[in-house]
Amino acid sequence: MKPMRIVIAGGGTGGHLYPGIAVARELLRREPQALISFAGTARGIEARVVPREKFELDLLRSAGLKGKSLMVFVRGLLLLPLSAIDVLMAALRGVPTLLLEQNAVPGLTNRLLARIVSAAAVTFESTTSFFGRRAFVAGNPVRPEFLSENLSPAIRPPGPARILIVGGSQGSHAINVAMVEAAPKLAAHPGGLAITHQTGERDLELVSDGYSRAGLEARVEPFLFAMDREVSAADLVICRAGATTLAELTAAGRPSVLIPLPTAADDHQRKNAEVLAAAGAAELLEQKRMTGALLAERITALIGDEARLTAMAVAARRLARPDAAMVIADKAFELVRRS
Repeated sequence: MKPMRIVIAGGGTGGHLYPGIAVARELLRREPQALISFAGTARGIEARVVPREKFELDLLRSAGLKGKSLMVFVRGLLLLPLSAIDVLMAALRGVPTLLLEQNAVPGLTNRLLARIVSAAAVTFESTTSFFGRRAFVAGNPVRPEFLSENLSPAIRPPGPARILIVGGSQGSHAINVAMVEAAPKLAAHPGGLAITHQTGERDLELVSDGYSRAGLEARVEPFLFAMDREVSAADLVICRAGATTLAELTAAGRPSVLIPLPTAADDHQRKNAEVLAAAGAAELLEQKRMTGALLAERITALIGDEARLTAMAVAARRLARPDAAMVIADKAFELVRRS
């Protein structure tokens, strides 16, 4: 019997790539002979991560459309047929196609493909309206390393509180600058703080120098590959509010301060963050209000309130959808059997 052949398209950022990796792992767990490859670009995070995950990567051309400058929008529009051609050709040939939509409001490309794909896995019930009968609610899949039952026991070791700062796979200049401004106050925190900060390539030197000048010891890296271990080790996470980031936080059961990207299409990051904040799993800090002083105040107040951190962690875990990858794999196998 010929092995199943599956192509997963998605990348650019970790938020788009890692759900695909989680699904790929689940598919392989059930069908070890399956041939799974990824389609992405040379510029995206997939060029670094997919080979490390031991999957094949096929490079294609693609560019985002919504929220871009006119020149970038026109270029992306011209490239869209090239990046979507596999989906269109698969549909014409009767090959089943399954779309993953993590956000409450789908992006432009996914809205264009809504009537073409065989099925669409969504995170929020409200998103089903964009895909009609093709939609099913699965949650946002995360790698199994993030699931709380697979993490090492969350026993607080002696020593300073552990803070993880992540602005996304490419970093966040606004968060990086605010943390540098916050560094003098954080350095004066009684008992000290153990800070790990993913800056992105551009701001690595800026953040490292800023912490050094403030006398704040920190581990500063352009990119953290073992994010599951970093999240597991953190007492508090400071980060953006992309759908995959939030799925990983809830799977691991970690409290957070969420700073939504204000330029995200359809303001979806703020909407994502509001869900966690309303559940008591996170604090929401809008970027337009963020200063170094305010960020330092939020961090020190939370670190000084162990009961609050524990309650936030419990609330985060209640929001987790640990079976998302399994639900999506179920649908994938169903589509293959019906084809």
